[in-house]
Amino acid sequence: MKTATSKYTTFLVIALFCSVLYAKAQSSDKIIGKYWSPKKDGKIEIYKVANKYFGKIIWGNKPSSKDTKNPNPELRSREIIGMVILTNFKYKDEQYQDGEIYDPLTGKTYSCKMWLENQNLKVRGFIGISILGRTEIFERIKI
Repeated sequence: MKTATSKYTTFLVIALFCSVLYAKAQSSDKIIGKYWSPKKDGKIEIYKVANKYFGKIIWGNKPSSKDTKNPNPELRSREIIGMVILTNFKYKDEQYQDGEIYDPLTGKTYSCKMWLENQNLKVRGFIGISILGRTEIFERIKI
């Protein structure tokens, strides 16, 4: 009888642990989707690779724009549509942290953190520390 109870308890602990991990993964994946850029002149798709989050431009009002401001001359001829501008974000403490954002309008890359607020994505780019930055709102595209 003790063996059956012990196995049952072990099973319950494992099931509880798995459900907590699943709930955490579901919580962190809420960011996945499509968003309008702050000026509504582009659409960004947020996706996940392994345990990191990325964002790429999937539409823009200038479909044949090139990355002319890029500091690397070899990259200036690449198309902006399809470009990954949000890279390597990790989910921690209800935020997506330790990532970077590339601004194709200026050719500059900034440290960045993001968080969801009422289904919209708040994106804060900064240099050095977060207080030295700017927050933009990316509105979720409702399907």
